[in-house]
Amino acid sequence: METQLAKAEMIQACLKLSPDLARLSVKNIWVDYDKEADVLYLSFRKPQRARKTIETDHDVLIRTDGDLIVGITILNASTR
Repeated sequence: METQLAKAEMIQACLKLSPDLARLSVKNIWVDYDKEADVLYLSFRKPQRARKTIETDHDVLIRTDGDLIVGITILNASTR
């Protein structure tokens, strides 16, 4: 059961993210987090159907379909 403090912290975290998310040129964002693996998945279309994955030096995987970014995977998400 979530406490009032945990709910307030969640709301504040979402409010901090909202300006950055609103600037993205995507219509929808699906977010999944694997706590055990500490991996955050952001998908910009469903199904994602990426044809290519680009790995960056910063533990970020960029999933593309042609020139379109369809998803981003962030490894070690809780330590960013």
